[in-house]
Amino acid sequence: MIEATAVRAELLALLRRHRLRQRMLIFAGLALLILAALASTGLGVETLPIGKTLRALLAPLLPPEDVADITQTQILVLQQLRLPRTVMAMIGGAGLSLAGVAMQGITRNPLVSPYTLGISPAAAFGASLAILFGLANLPGTGPYWTVGAAFLSAILCAGLVLGFSALRGVSSITLILGGVGLTYLFGAATATVQFVATEQQLAAIVHWTFGTINGSTWQEVRIAGAILLMGFPVLMGHAWALNAFAAGGDEIAASLGFAVARTRILVTMVAVLIAAGIVSFTGVIGFVGLVAPHIARFLVGGDHRTLLPFSAITGALLLLVADMIGRLAFAPVIIPVGIIVAYVGVPIFLHLLLARREELSA
Repeated sequence: MIEATAVRAELLALLRRHRLRQRMLIFAGLALLILAALASTGLGVETLPIGKTLRALLAPLLPPEDVADITQTQILVLQQLRLPRTVMAMIGGAGLSLAGVAMQGITRNPLVSPYTLGISPAAAFGASLAILFGLANLPGTGPYWTVGAAFLSAILCAGLVLGFSALRGVSSITLILGGVGLTYLFGAATATVQFVATEQQLAAIVHWTFGTINGSTWQEVRIAGAILLMGFPVLMGHAWALNAFAAGGDEIAASLGFAVARTRILVTMVAVLIAAGIVSFTGVIGFVGLVAPHIARFLVGGDHRTLLPFSAITGALLLLVADMIGRLAFAPVIIPVGIIVAYVGVPIFLHLLLARREELSA
């Protein structure tokens, strides 16, 4: 009896230390994210120190003497040009990472990403059509035609995958295989559009598929942020269900009282909406939804109550750092963040694979 009590006390102490470590990692991640956001906002043709950047952003709230060394032009550039880009990078990274965690948990497959259902090539196809038919060049509303076409195409693709899966029973295998099939279909459709496009249209299509946050506006930030804020509580509300799916699959989830098919459809739909909403504004930014969840899982473990928020922080930080590298590496030329994020993420991902090779081979 005494021995059992001692073991129980030791386990509780280990659990408390683990939870304390998780909280410390979350706070450290948030601190790094804030510093990276300030550095990113100050980065440009005229690079400003972090302290001066912070004062410029808080200029309306500070006494005039505290911002006397900052011009109105600098404040306007920071608040209307650089800050929306930084916030969009954080929203994009956080959203894609959250969608990746949800998809990996609900399918119990570590190689699944938000794009597994064909969202990426479907969005590219929708944007390509908007560019081909000249909708992207309409004065005033052109960019939103591109965004709307990309979003609707991505949602259509996800709806087809879920519809096919429902006919065969909503399982992880049917979701993945259906997504693979439609990925090739929409990839071929996009290639067809590129084949018949003019040189100018082809250049615009290819640039969109690179993935970039250049020229992000506050209107785009508000829409993408609203989608993320609506989806995040839903995923957090299904954290226990994701734990059950990730730990033991459909059988364990069903034995614990979760409605397997309904939960899988709901979580998948929310992940798709988040990913589609972000991709529609940023273009195809791959790899964040795959590597950021693994980085987060390596640091805080697989409990989705902690994994979901920490993966959002990790994804936001990863995309933000990739964007800064893209602006600095070949300045003044800006490399699209969709290209840089692969260069940054692949070495990290391979390192994690080597560090966890025994676990992955088990």
